[in-house]
Order: sequence, then structure tokens, then C-alpha cells
Amino acid sequence: QVSLVESGGGLVQAGDSLRLSCAASGRTYSRYTMGWFRQTPGMEREFVAAISWSGGDTYYADSVKGRFTISKDSAKNTYLQMTNLKPEDTATYYCAASISTPSTIRSRYGYWGQGTQVTVSS
Repeated sequence: QVSLVESGGGLVQAGDSLRLSCAASGRTYSRYTMGWFRQTPGMEREFVAAISWSGGDTYYADSVKGRFTISKDSAKNTYLQMTNLKPEDTATYYCAASISTPSTIRSRYGYWGQGTQVTVSS
């Protein structure tokens, strides 16, 4: 069982940076793939980034590649560093955990946080 809590969201201007954090609790955290998804009202929750349990493999949506970086530490935290933010990045960002290999598919993730809002003004 894994519990996830996101933090770090806020209101920023286009071009700014922001770092989201995801604090996990659970004895087997180190063996989970971690992912970030985002969702805007009326839209499907979409994949943003994922990192393997070892931290050695990372995956990104094309829309954020080169601007966002996912990382994790041994203290059960996963991060999403976001740079050069754009208004279209505005969304609620969710942290997720999966016992499977990294995937862009939402249903592969069995554990979710409550989300943190990111708003980017133009």
C-alpha cells in the first residue's frame, strides 16, 4: 500500500519554473514506478512523466520533453521540475505509483495522490 501527497503547485507566469513534490509512504516505495499526470476540467487525465523504480529510466510526454524533469530520492520523494512553463501547462497535477514497468497508461497506476494545482498566466 502506498499513500501519495503532492505539493508545490501555484500560480506562476509564462516562462517561470516550478518544482512539484510527491511524498510517499509505504514500505515498498523503492520498488514502484512513479509517474506524473495532469488534468484540466472536462479533459482526460494525461501522462506527463514517469520514472522507473531504480531511477535509471525516465519517460516524458512530447509536450513537456526538454522542459520537465522527473526525479526521485531515497527518502520516498518524487519530483517534477518544470521550466519554461506555458499557459497550456495549466492543470491539476497528480502523482501516481505503479507496480508495473513505466507506462504512459493511466490504468497501470494503482495509487494516486489528491493533486496540486498549477496555473500559468500569459
